[in-house]
Amino acid sequence: MTARPRQSWTAIAREVSRRISDGDWPAGALIPNEADLAQEFGCARATVSRALRELADQGLLDRRRRAGTRVRELPERRARLDIPVMRQQVERRGARYGYLLLLREVLPPPSPVAATLALPQQVPALHLRALHNADEAPFLLEDRWINLRAVPDAETADFARENANEWLLRNVPLTTGELGLTACAAAPEEAELLNCAPGDALFQQDRITINDGERVTWVRSLYAPGYRMRLAL
Repeated sequence: MTARPRQSWTAIAREVSRRISDGDWPAGALIPNEADLAQEFGCARATVSRALRELADQGLLDRRRRAGTRVRELPERRARLDIPVMRQQVERRGARYGYLLLLREVLPPPSPVAATLALPQQVPALHLRALHNADEAPFLLEDRWINLRAVPDAETADFARENANEWLLRNVPLTTGELGLTACAAAPEEAELLNCAPGDALFQQDRITINDGERVTWVRSLYAPGYRMRLAL
């Protein structure tokens, strides 16, 4: 007997989504557990878990520990935000992109950052501070910590030539993340770098990126005054 080809998590997600849309698994239905689905699709349980997690992130499934996975009664519709490429953001505005690495150091991060990256105390990480410019005017101030356990190659990467934003997007697969948006007042050092007055309102974005459960980077981005974010639903 020919062995059934192993299914990728994307193929499994498509099939589960089809069964939901076709009514095979109606709203509120408890779907088979991960072990049974792994056997059906001829793959590892972790592959099924990845597929179901993606569908839960899309709002189609409700996953509860010990209670199983159900089809949502009213599927949520969620906006998905791609990780922005700073160069493209600037160039789409018709401006010339510029980049300056302000700081590079390897040291244990502060306790809040270590906790965010799930790093034990005193484990070093790569700390970068950089300024992204538009037509030589400040556009965004970036403060970033990279988990060297997750991305050891980052320690030798030349971030003076290429910004970490583009390097990570090209070299590290990312499966999920967390994003926080807020407003803050510019501190004196931030105001000097962003060419604004201390206390001016800034748009602040805090982002954590994750690859298969391992936290890759934490970055805080401060946009110069006047920046507006637009999302497509």
